[in-house]
Formats: sequence, C-alpha cells, structure tokens
Amino acid sequence: MRAGDTVAIVSPSGPANATLLARGVRLLEGLGLKVVLGEHVLDREGFLAGSDADRAADLQAVWCDPAVSAVFCSRGGYGAARLLDLLDWAAMREAGPKVLLGSSDITALHHVVATELGLPTLHGPMPACDAVTDPVTWDNLQAALFGQAPPVTGDTVLREGRAEGVLAGGNLSLLASLCGTRHQPSFAGRLVLLEDIAEHPYRIDRMLTQLLQSGVFDGVRGIALGSWVDCGDPLPVLAERLLPLEVPVIAGLPVGHGTPQWSVWLGALGVIDTESCSLSGRLGGSEQAM
Repeated sequence: MRAGDTVAIVSPSGPANATLLARGVRLLEGLGLKVVLGEHVLDREGFLAGSDADRAADLQAVWCDPAVSAVFCSRGGYGAARLLDLLDWAAMREAGPKVLLGSSDITALHHVVATELGLPTLHGPMPACDAVTDPVTWDNLQAALFGQAPPVTGDTVLREGRAEGVLAGGNLSLLASLCGTRHQPSFAGRLVLLEDIAEHPYRIDRMLTQLLQSGVFDGVRGIALGSWVDCGDPLPVLAERLLPLEVPVIAGLPVGHGTPQWSVWLGALGVIDTESCSLSGRLGGSEQAM
C-alpha cells in the first residue's frame, strides 16, 4: 500500500463501537490514507452488525469498487462465516486484488479469500479495537502494510526444526467451525498459525481433535502458536495433540488477541525457524497462495 490509497471499513461480524471506529479512522487518515465507510458499518442487529444481506452487500460493494485498495474489518465478534455463501466470489475475483485486514472471527474470510481468490490477507489489529492504540502494534501494522514486516518471535519451542510453506490458519474456534462445510480447510503443505481467546483447555483439546480427525492437519509442515488470552494454560494440551504430527512447533507469538498484536500475512510464503523461535514471511509473485 501507499499513502493516498483508499481504505474501506466494513463490519462483517459483530457491531462496531462508533467512538472506537472514529478513533481508528483518524489513525488511518494520519497515515495518509483515504478512509471510506461501508453503508452499514455501524448497524446493529443483536450480536451482529446488521443483517446478513446488508453485511454481505457492504463487503461485496467495497471489494468491487475500483477506487478501494484495501478492505479493513472494523472488529471481530461473530458472523463472518454467515456471509461466505452470500458473496459473489466470481465478481470479487474479477475485481482484482485487494488487501483484507482483520483477525479473530475474520479468520473465516481470510480462509475463503485464499481459496476462492488466491490472495494473501493480513491477519492483524482492527480499527475499532483497542489494540491499534498500542505503539508496538501500530508500528508493526504500518510495516506490514507499507513495507516488510519483521519476523514475529515467540518464547517457547515445542518441537525443533525449520519449515517453509504458505501460512494459513488463524482463530482455532473459527477453523473448527468450518469442518464439515464446503469451506473445510486443508493444511497440506502449509504452515499453520493458531490462536484463541477465552477457551478452556478442554475446549481447545476438543477443537484440535475435531480438526485432526477431519484430516485438516494431514501434510502440515509446521505450526506457530499465537496468543491464548484467558485460556488458562493450554500448552500441555497443545503439545499433546500437535507434537505427534512431528513438525516444528513454536509458541508464545504475540499474534491474535491481546496486546501487543503483531500482523502476519496469511496466504503468503512463511518460514518457521525454531533456532530463533520465529515466524517470518514475505509477499511476492509465486509465494502467494494459489
């Protein structure tokens, strides 16, 4: 991205707080970006940011707008998966590449943008969330948007090794919820990022078991574990379920929920290196997901 580009903000999941959204808009404008809002960005319908039809229409409209270079999701929550079969993926493919930014519930969109459009997407902090006010988070987001994001470093190596591959994954709960649907993920030949919030270890075990028994992890090359905010101590469960895959596993990366929140490109080539306990990646040409 470059200064002067237009960013559209939409709410495909939960309802956004107007005050937090306005603060996020000011921050983005301070980067020299032009910011436009989806028509229904501040709608509210129970736990959703308006009706499924309106949320899908907003996302479709800004994605297909040739003036828009990037689509930022205002926040997570719940509801993005309800839009997957309402979007005209052929029209979005015809519109050409855009940057999609979001995390948490936006995992559903990250996954399907990769499979339907073959595009990398940015897993990072959203404009109507508090994380964007953290200096480390904000600096890292700028690096990811305008240049080359530095490697993300964790604090724990669960299995040693080095692995390369296109990075996939995101929020564990959302990935598990896609099992049994036509959007069920496959991590064959991929590196996988996993994170979650407010899930007890037994629930993390259950979701991992579901993914493992569904064959989602067959052929995975490496695993990077992000933040597990309010999840107790999930490392024993994560190690028990993932180490039998016999691939490099690192943990403690500040990616997901919490602060600071680093940005990583999904759908682009990444490297897990346990010597530095890091996940690095870059964009460009054949390194993107196909």
